[in-house]
Amino acid sequence: MANTENAGSTADVPPVRYRVSGMDCAKDAAQIERAAQAAGVAPGDVKVSAATHIMTLTAPEVRLPDIEKAVAVTGYGFDRIEGDEDIPPNPAHQDPAYRRALWIVVILNVGYGVLEMIGGFISGSQAVKADALDFIGDGAITFLGLLAIGWSLAWRARSALIQGIFLGLLGLGVLGTTIVRVFERTTPDAGLMGLLGMIALVVNVISVLPLLRFRKGDANMRAVWLFSRNDAIGNAAVVVAAGLVAWLGSAWPDLIVAFGIAGLFLHSSWAIIRDARADLKAAA
Repeated sequence: MANTENAGSTADVPPVRYRVSGMDCAKDAAQIERAAQAAGVAPGDVKVSAATHIMTLTAPEVRLPDIEKAVAVTGYGFDRIEGDEDIPPNPAHQDPAYRRALWIVVILNVGYGVLEMIGGFISGSQAVKADALDFIGDGAITFLGLLAIGWSLAWRARSALIQGIFLGLLGLGVLGTTIVRVFERTTPDAGLMGLLGMIALVVNVISVLPLLRFRKGDANMRAVWLFSRNDAIGNAAVVVAAGLVAWLGSAWPDLIVAFGIAGLFLHSSWAIIRDARADLKAAA
């Protein structure tokens, strides 16, 4: 009932936009939206874009402080975008030192991704190949994000659309090749699988180190830890799959992990493309 009343009272209220710092994926966008709804905001009055990381909120000005407190509990950063500007003044990601750190992360991700892909072919492991594509995808998306800093909403949405399509293609590629391997059923080299998975964990830790100095001053560091956590889960899954392959003498653990990573690619792709298209419509 409260939500219905709020929805009715916002008919003539102009929307307010916030730049969200620290988002990782569509799941984070949904978490922020739930926090706003828990504060009494109607579902149709809050939208968080997984593509451009912008929250659009329709609520009376007098209620904004309470809503801001409610969404701040999620741990993300929220900077109100005043008027027609696209980016809040002096965002942390415009710091040259921070950008250099992100470039290091890009190089580490893409560099190890290429090496792990070679290792995936040598070991015959689909899970290792999928994990390698995850590294390359993270590096490529961070690269596009760096290029898009300072761009308008429309161009950031176009950049996000490219990211979403790229992730979708990666997901379809992993899915297709894994399906082919189901019929071949070649058992991968479990020892090399496990070694590559452990090295991937180390690379993820090293990727975080250049950004540690910005942890206190930059809410985007939440995203760094989320990326690290999510990637570490994938790396750990590869290591566990390697152990099961060695124990069972079967390729199925390797294939199951590969299917799981492909599913994550496709889910993220769908969410980013959906939000990017919505942002392009709004910008138009």
